[in-house]
Amino acid sequence: MHDIQESKGANWQQILNKVPEVTLYFWLIKILGTTVGETAADFLNISLNFGLTATSVVTGVLLVIALFFQFRSKKYTPGLYWTAVVLISVFGTLVTDNMTDALGVPLQTSTIIFTVLLAITFAIWYAKEKTLSIHSIFTRTRESFYWLAILFTFALGTAAGDLMAEGLGLGYLTTGLIVAGLIAALAIAWRLRLNSILAFWFIYILTRPLGASFGDLLSQPHIHGGLGLGPTNTSAIFVVAILALVAYLTISKRDVTTEETIKKYEEREPERGNAVIQTAVTLLIIAALAGGGYYMRQASLQASEAAPQTVGTATSMSPLGDLSSFETIAQGILDSVNANDWAGANSHVNDLEYAWDNAQAHLRPMDSKAWTHIDNALDKVFREVRAVHPNAQTAAPALESLLSLLKNP
Repeated sequence: MHDIQESKGANWQQILNKVPEVTLYFWLIKILGTTVGETAADFLNISLNFGLTATSVVTGVLLVIALFFQFRSKKYTPGLYWTAVVLISVFGTLVTDNMTDALGVPLQTSTIIFTVLLAITFAIWYAKEKTLSIHSIFTRTRESFYWLAILFTFALGTAAGDLMAEGLGLGYLTTGLIVAGLIAALAIAWRLRLNSILAFWFIYILTRPLGASFGDLLSQPHIHGGLGLGPTNTSAIFVVAILALVAYLTISKRDVTTEETIKKYEEREPERGNAVIQTAVTLLIIAALAGGGYYMRQASLQASEAAPQTVGTATSMSPLGDLSSFETIAQGILDSVNANDWAGANSHVNDLEYAWDNAQAHLRPMDSKAWTHIDNALDKVFREVRAVHPNAQTAAPALESLLSLLKNP
């Protein structure tokens, strides 16, 4: 690894360290920011009726502005840094969502794509800087690689988390528990001298599905196993918590790294073993666990599809089988909308979203094109019914279109 003093003398782009020290506060804000990224995207996309494209454009512009000021800054500033992280969390989530919903890219493919892109980023970063240290981001080059890697970690975490929770039908709570177990295992391995940079980046990826699962648990209605706070209240609570922690760190400077701290990390790193061997072994273990779990779950889903069932059994009439249960809920939403009962409509929408998400693992493999058509129609219904100022004149046609698709995908 580069010696700090050598880097200072050799690189004209030298700046003060631009990232916080990795402490408990770091991980708390990261998880809170990840949850806000998930719920804020839903709030803009659905509640404010921006739609996926407009939400992506808005957050993309805000992210560019935040990164502009982050790069111009000469030192680590908590407010700037964590604003960029929260925005890149939203944008990284939207990148995967656009690939899945707008382009129809399977989550399996998205997961592989972002894994490869992240690996390439790390390879070029290491080839140029001879380190992937997150304790010494004190050149413009390192800062550029750092933020690019963070973007890909959020996109990868979104794709992998959604694949587990939705694509494989595990649900967010089960996914969150699995991810929490993996994070705990990596933390223990780090204590047992696993390379800290390797452990950091793996845990950084995994905190995204963990935060999403936590947010889902808080925002989902009681009937679906959540605490019923809703995405708006959940986002507000977490934003307040982030602001409080960032304010505390700004005043206390508890997460500001010193040159002595950086030296300590740089000198200690080689003692944690051969990073290349550890990386290869860790990747093999995670790939084996992920691959084995994926194929076991797929086999379980295929077995359940072969058994008699009401929803998701393909017939000659419909490639997705009997969707009458979804029609019943959608008709209930339409009746509520026509009666100007928006509270009832929202309640039925939550039921429809929950049922559709639970059935995704069975339905999507049957006919991805038909599933995508219905899923897009559902998103439009969600936006109309959950809008800040819902309008029956636009919500009713969206529901009628959905009902038509459910009858004939």
